[in-house]
Amino acid sequence: MTGAAPKIRLDKWLWHARFFKTRGLSAKLVSGGHVRVNSQKVGKPAHAVGPGDVLTFPQARRVRVIKIVAVGERRGPAPEAQGLYEDLDPPKAVDPNTVPQPPKFEGKGRPTKRDRRKLDLNRSDTLE
Repeated sequence: MTGAAPKIRLDKWLWHARFFKTRGLSAKLVSGGHVRVNSQKVGKPAHAVGPGDVLTFPQARRVRVIKIVAVGERRGPAPEAQGLYEDLDPPKAVDPNTVPQPPKFEGKGRPTKRDRRKLDLNRSDTLE
C-alpha cells in the first residue's frame, strides 16, 4: 500500500516558499485568479498542490514559473525555502545601461547643492 504524495494548500505553500510576506497576500492573489497550476487557472486558495506541480503567477513586475520540488513543513529561513522549488524561468541579468537615471537639474528634477548655490548667487546679484 503506497501513500499518496503529500499535498498542501496553494496559499500556504506560496507563503512557506517565501514568495509572499503574509499568507493573506498569497490567498488574495490566488482568489483573484492570477495563479495557474499546471496551466489551469485556480481560484481557490485551498487548492491542493504537491511535488511536480508547475505554478505560474505574477510577482513584482514579472511572471514567475516555478516547479514544486517539496512540500514544506514550516516557513523557515530563505535557504530552506529555496529548496522547496525550482525556478524554471530564472531572472535575466539587468543591463545597467537600460536602468533609467534620475534627471539632472536642467529645469527638471531637484537641483544639487552646487546648482542651488549658483541660483542663490544669481538671485542676490539681480536684487542689488
